[in-house]
Amino acid sequence: MNDTDLFAKCENAVLAAEKFLAAAKTAVAAKVIANGKVDAKAIDREQRAVHAFAWYATYVEALRQLAHWARKLTDEKRFGAIERLILRAGFSEYLAQMAGGIAMSQGEIARPGDMGVSNDNFAAFWNAVHALIEDGAGKDVRDGIAQYLRAHAGAMFYGEPGLDDTMGMIREQFYRFAQDKVTPFAHQWHLKDELIPMPVVNELSELGVFGLSLPEEFGGSGLSKTAMCVVSEELSRGYIGVGSLATRSEIACELILTGGTDEQKKHWLPKIASGEILPTAVFTEPAGGSDVAELKTRGVREGDVFRIYGNKTWITHAARADVMTLLVRTLPDQKGYRGLSMLLAEKPRFTEKEIFPAKGMTGGEIEVLGYRGMKEYEIGFDGFEVPAKNLLGTEEGQGFKQLMQTFESARIQTAARAIGVAQRALDLGLQYALERTQFGKPIVEFPRVSDKLVMMAVEIAVARQIAYHAAKEKDEGRRCDLEAGMAKLLGARVAWAAADNALQIHGGNGFALEFEISRVLCDARILNIFEGAAEIQAQVIARRLLEPGVN
Repeated sequence: MNDTDLFAKCENAVLAAEKFLAAAKTAVAAKVIANGKVDAKAIDREQRAVHAFAWYATYVEALRQLAHWARKLTDEKRFGAIERLILRAGFSEYLAQMAGGIAMSQGEIARPGDMGVSNDNFAAFWNAVHALIEDGAGKDVRDGIAQYLRAHAGAMFYGEPGLDDTMGMIREQFYRFAQDKVTPFAHQWHLKDELIPMPVVNELSELGVFGLSLPEEFGGSGLSKTAMCVVSEELSRGYIGVGSLATRSEIACELILTGGTDEQKKHWLPKIASGEILPTAVFTEPAGGSDVAELKTRGVREGDVFRIYGNKTWITHAARADVMTLLVRTLPDQKGYRGLSMLLAEKPRFTEKEIFPAKGMTGGEIEVLGYRGMKEYEIGFDGFEVPAKNLLGTEEGQGFKQLMQTFESARIQTAARAIGVAQRALDLGLQYALERTQFGKPIVEFPRVSDKLVMMAVEIAVARQIAYHAAKEKDEGRRCDLEAGMAKLLGARVAWAAADNALQIHGGNGFALEFEISRVLCDARILNIFEGAAEIQAQVIARRLLEPGVN
């Protein structure tokens, strides 16, 4: 099959998948639409069908972006042998899963029947794609990818990512930085449960990481969200803690840029971009989790200050941070989201004697499995003061709306972090499989080992393209909460699967703390939880797609 025929078959398969998804949407909508709108109780009652639909929609978008990637590379004369193999394997595997069942988690398989898809619609889909499934599942495809991985072990990436020269240079710069300043030390930081050393934080500041996509007028680099993806991926490939250092800056900058006054922008943004001040996001509460509408922490206005009362938890990098983006309820008479406001709350950094040396503020560290380089904290507020001028914007009750405006960028960046973690898992699994000898040969020569590595490479390529697509949509000013959510949903699962399989390749050694893959597994696990747990993410994706009038 030549490239022209392959592209045609892939694009026809995308059309067939879109028709299949449309049939699924009709079936699921019949379960959850009432009086012309999505019924909240029905959505909860029909979660199996609804979440299955979200995963199927994510797979269709992933295949669409993989096909676009191949076309783009062909136009640029950069579509080589390995890219061809990844395209064939990616379409084969994802189409086969759409037919047989998509793993939402290890024990939850979403199947066409869960959504109520008819046998006729399933048969039409199968007839359109089964030949492509068989083509990409052949031994020649997996062996070809495995041979490429063996020959290019230690490469920056496996398969052309489809970036322009500028993004390629940025990727290489941060890949080299991570290789020199992060990767050799990350595992000891993890084992000792240490904060990432300040010299590393300072170097990232000098490289512009904390204001990467912030406009130049506010001290940022003015780069794209695609650049943010590239940088986040390579830093997270070194260590997710380092790749995540800029997440809080990204959130704070987005909040202030979209919701702050001119004075707040001029005061805060240059300081965050330069790394002069480090922010942290203080949103989650012990009993609240994803249910932000039930937030209890209060901000009581007394003259020129708000006094804060309540408890927050899962606050990353809180002890070292200089300012908190703090979500509190300032309008107690307003129910749900309407009473929430966002404050820019300054605080001192930790000392040798106290974690939170501020009046009206106490707290402690939460010990965690992974994602340790910034540490997690719980905080109690009892009269902690925030100047009223630090209310984000000029109006109370806008906090939830302001927070929602950050979700697109935060989830795109989380998808990129997930890809970086998955890439590190592949690096470690491949290196070990080449070096470890059993029964007289390297274990990479055993198909059950090489197959794991092959699927890591393929899924990383798929997840990367859907993340880049979401970033491009953001860069071009289009709403992309749907695309960002899909990128995060898929990327998190890909990272966990890659880490789990890489540890399996290590065998018993993977279970030993001295081997780096043990840390990567722990780090990967958080990706399905923060920035929207997988279940919440699927709920949001499906609800958006099921809204009447959304195609």
